[in-house]
Amino acid sequence: MIRGLLAALILVAFSPATEAQTRANQLFGAMRDAAPLAPQAIGTYAKGCLAGAVQLPETGPTWQAMRLSRNRNWGHPEMIAFIARLGEAAVREAGWAGIYVGDISQPRGGPMTSGHASHQMGLDADIWMLPARRLDLSRSERESISSVNVRSADQTRVTEAFTYGHMALLRAAALDPAVDRIFVTPPVKIAMCNAETGNKDWLQKIRPLQGHNYHFHVRLKCPRDSRGTCETQRPTVRELSNGGNGCDETLNWWVTEYLNPPPRDPNAPPPPPPPPGARDYVLADLPGQCAQVLAAN
Repeated sequence: MIRGLLAALILVAFSPATEAQTRANQLFGAMRDAAPLAPQAIGTYAKGCLAGAVQLPETGPTWQAMRLSRNRNWGHPEMIAFIARLGEAAVREAGWAGIYVGDISQPRGGPMTSGHASHQMGLDADIWMLPARRLDLSRSERESISSVNVRSADQTRVTEAFTYGHMALLRAAALDPAVDRIFVTPPVKIAMCNAETGNKDWLQKIRPLQGHNYHFHVRLKCPRDSRGTCETQRPTVRELSNGGNGCDETLNWWVTEYLNPPPRDPNAPPPPPPPPGARDYVLADLPGQCAQVLAAN
């Protein structure tokens, strides 16, 4: 019945009279299982979809999937394999029991009805900052337990909740060749740049981004099976500063001018309007293959 309703919605979405009213996040959010197709990440991290997704088991040897009611523990097979590797690294490098895994993607990727603008190709995953001490949390506990905040109230430094274990785990993630970048709250990047006394090249993958104080966000490179359909994000000039690791004086912008921007010049032209957000996309805004991903059964 759900698939029949979905098929009808897809037909409506491509009707010129109603396309503008149909939101892609409603279509993808309604899917409860993966598209039975060969694995393929399609589009971009913030405008795409996912064929042949694999569901992360609710509990593994070194991880637990959190907030199961969201049904967002689906990813490209390379992401599922990475999470297994990262869980092992948490035990080996950080001394944790494993990791708590937040949102990855919906069963067929695509825009979400709430939360993320990205996570659309099954190549993004949120890893909780809360060290896993036990891996027998019940489903209800996974809905109610909260992660830990590693950022101070004034947003300029880390708290005592950020430990060597976090840094060791982030280093292990950054050294994984499948990883493209890792988003952290800016004070975490600053703390790690200051703490690393050896080779800092691995810190290039650690990117400061506001938020991300309860979790860090891992983004994988486009996998080989998706060449030609998946677009890997290009780094910005700021991300590549100081020879590539980003540990120079420009990093302090995040805890100074970003938090307290200078007054805007009243004579300056108004900024351009922001582009449409992921929640505003209609199906036709996504790559054409995403309609096939939705219709597959």
